[in-house]
Amino acid sequence: MQESRLASASAAQVNILSPAPIPRFRFNSTTMTGPTGNLANFGGKRLNVLLYTGLFNLNAQRINHSLTNYSTTGHGTTVDSVRHCLYTLRRLLAPHYAVIPVTSDMILKEPWMTTCAMLVMPGGADMGYCRTLNGAGNRRITQFVRNGGRYLGLCAGGYYGCKSCEFEVGDKKMEVIGDRELAFFPGICRGGAFPGFVYHSEAGARAASIDVVKESLDPGAVPGTFRSYYNGGGVFVDAPLLADKGVEVLANYNEKLNVDAGEGSAAVVYCKVGSGAAVLTGPHPEFAAVNLDPKAAGPEYAEMVAALAADDKQRTDFLKACLVKLGLEVAQDTTVPSLSSCHISGIDADGPMDILSGLGSTIIKEGETEYLKDTHDKFRIERPGTWNLGDLEESLPTASEGIIDYQSITKRLVFHDDLPDSKLTPYFNHHAFYSNLRQYQAESKGDASTFGNNILYGEVVTSTNTLLEKNTQLLRQLPQGFTATATAQIAGRGRGSNVWVSPAGSLIFSTVVRHPVDKIQSAPVVFLQYLSAMAVVRGIKNYAPGYENIPVKLKWPNDIYALDPDDPEQKRYTKICGILINSHFMSNEYISVVGIGVNATNASPTTALTSLAARYATPGAATASPVTLEKLLARILTTFESLYTRFLRTGFDRGFEAMYYQDWLHMHQIVTLEEEGGARARIQGITRDWGLLLAEELGWQDRPTGRVWQLQSDSNSFDFLRGLVRRKV
Repeated sequence: MQESRLASASAAQVNILSPAPIPRFRFNSTTMTGPTGNLANFGGKRLNVLLYTGLFNLNAQRINHSLTNYSTTGHGTTVDSVRHCLYTLRRLLAPHYAVIPVTSDMILKEPWMTTCAMLVMPGGADMGYCRTLNGAGNRRITQFVRNGGRYLGLCAGGYYGCKSCEFEVGDKKMEVIGDRELAFFPGICRGGAFPGFVYHSEAGARAASIDVVKESLDPGAVPGTFRSYYNGGGVFVDAPLLADKGVEVLANYNEKLNVDAGEGSAAVVYCKVGSGAAVLTGPHPEFAAVNLDPKAAGPEYAEMVAALAADDKQRTDFLKACLVKLGLEVAQDTTVPSLSSCHISGIDADGPMDILSGLGSTIIKEGETEYLKDTHDKFRIERPGTWNLGDLEESLPTASEGIIDYQSITKRLVFHDDLPDSKLTPYFNHHAFYSNLRQYQAESKGDASTFGNNILYGEVVTSTNTLLEKNTQLLRQLPQGFTATATAQIAGRGRGSNVWVSPAGSLIFSTVVRHPVDKIQSAPVVFLQYLSAMAVVRGIKNYAPGYENIPVKLKWPNDIYALDPDDPEQKRYTKICGILINSHFMSNEYISVVGIGVNATNASPTTALTSLAARYATPGAATASPVTLEKLLARILTTFESLYTRFLRTGFDRGFEAMYYQDWLHMHQIVTLEEEGGARARIQGITRDWGLLLAEELGWQDRPTGRVWQLQSDSNSFDFLRGLVRRKV
C-alpha cells in the first residue's frame, strides 16, 4: 500500500526507424535460464524469480527505464515498487537466478510454476491483486508454493499473502477489510502500522526502525536493528502465537504502532506452506535510498532518505538473510559493473576502417569530439591515434549510483587498425580468437570466410543484441558476419520481458546475418533459428577431439539442452544455451541479429560446457583441450557460416533435415495441445518449407486420426515436464 518517487531520469520509448513498409520478424527467443515457463528445465532446477507487475502488455524496457511517473497499474502494483524490486533483487540474486517481470496474463495462463524459484508480489494496493488473481490465479500461486515454491510479499504483497486484511478501519474513504485467498499467514495483517498514509504520495513515508529476530535467521549475517522504508504497510497480528502453524517472526517494529498488533509487533514473518514457504513484510526492505529523491517532499523526507542511506548495508544484509531463509542462493558481491568501451577490430585492418568510413555522413562533431547519435544509443567515436590508454580505461557511469537509464549514457566505439592490446581487453584475447578463426576458416574449404572477420568486444555492455539491432545507422554499415561479444551484460535481452542472465564465463555474442531477399522462397529467413541452434551443437561437438561424445541436444525451435552431468542416470536434461533473433527488412535484404548465449565456463546459473566435458568427453580431452571463450566463439561462428552457406545453395533440404534430427529431443514425443481442447498428439518433425512443428493427432489407444497440426514457433511454447504445447502469451 505505497508509492514512492524515484530519483533517476526516465527514457522515452524509441521506435526503430527504417523504410516502410517493414515486415518485422521476432523469432522465438529465450533467456539463458529459460523464460516464464515455456522452457521447462528438464533437470528440475528452478532458476526464475518472477516479479508480478499486473500489466497485460508488459514491455521490459518500459519497466526498466521509462515509467517513473506511472502510479498504480489498475492490477495492484506501482511501477516504482516494481523498479525498486528489480534493482535490488537482480543485485542480490544474479547470476544464480533471472529476475523477470511477469504479467497477470502470464500468471493465469503460462506454465511458469516448473521453472520458478520464487514469486514476488511487490507494493501497491492488494485489492487490485484480488480483482485480477482471485480464483484461478490464486489457486495456481497456492499450488506453486505448496509444491515447494517460494513467495515474497512486500507491503501490499504482504497483506495479500495473509488470511485476512484490515487496512485503515474506520476511514470510509480508505477502509479495506476482507479475507484473502492465499492465506499463507494464517491470521490478520492490520495496517497502516503508522499514521499518515496517502495513496500516490510520500506523505506517510518514514524510515521505520526494525528489530531483527536473529535467532530466526543466520545471526552472524544480520544486523540487530536497521531502518527500512515504510509507506502504508501492516503488522502481522498475534504472529508469535502462531508458531504451531509454521509462523516465525523475522523482525519487529520497535516504535509505537497506530493499530492493535495483538501479541508482539511483527513487521516481517516467515510462513511454512506445505513443501514451500513465504516471507511477508510490512515495510519495504527492497527500497534502496539511492533510488529515492530527497526532494520528493519536504525537509523531513530528505532526513528520512539520509537515515535509510546510513543503514543501507544493514537493510541489504537483512533482505539477503530473508532470501537465504527461503532457500535461495544470494550473491556475495552485489555491485553491478560499470559499462566499458567497445572495441571494433578486424582480421585485417581494412574491415574496421571500412565500417568507420561508411558511418562518415552520420558522424557529427561537438568541438573536437565525434559522435554517432543513433536510434537507441549515442556513441562517442574514437579513431586510431586519437585515444590514449588511460582515457579508455575510465569507466562509464556506474550502476552503484542507483537505477540508471543506460540508454542515456554515451557509449564509446573504439576503432582499431591493429588488434587491441591485452591491457585494454584483459578478459578477451583477440590474437587467440583471430588465430582460431583463420584455422577453422581454412578447414571449411571456402564455406566460411566472413563470419567473425570483424568484431565488437566490450568487457561490460548493456546487451550485444541491443547495441546492434536497436541502432539502425550502425547496423546498416556492418558487414556480413559482424559479431558483438562481451564478458558481461548489464541489460541482456530475452524474449518479451525476459532477461538474459550472463555471469562471467558465459559466451555471449550477437552476429549480423544479411539475408538476400531473392532467397526468401528457397531459403526462408525463419530457418536462421534452426541453423544457429545447429551451429552451437555442432560447434561444441567439433570443438576438439573427444568432445563429440558430449550429449547436447536441440529443443524446438532453438534452445540447447545437455544431459545433466550431476544426474546422468535419470536422463535429465538442463539448458545450456539460449538464442534470440531479431530481423529487419531494409535495402532489399533481411538484416538479422542472431544473439546466442552459452554457459561455457561459468558455474552458475546452470550446467556449463566445462562440466559437461569433464563428465562426458573422451578421457583426457577436457584437459588436453580446455574450453576457452575465444576458441569456442571462433568454432561456432565458422560452423554457423558453413551451415548458412549451404542453406543458401540448397534450402532446408532432406540433408539439412537429417542433420537437425540427429540432435533433436522431440521425435515421436507425445504432447497435449492446449489450444485444441487438450488433444493428444505425437510430434513428427518440422516442415521443410517454413519450419513449422508437425503434430499428429492421436485418438483411441493413441492411434493416429489422420489430422495433423502445423504449429508456429513464435505462437506456441513447450512445457516438457508436462508434455504440453500451449499458445504463448
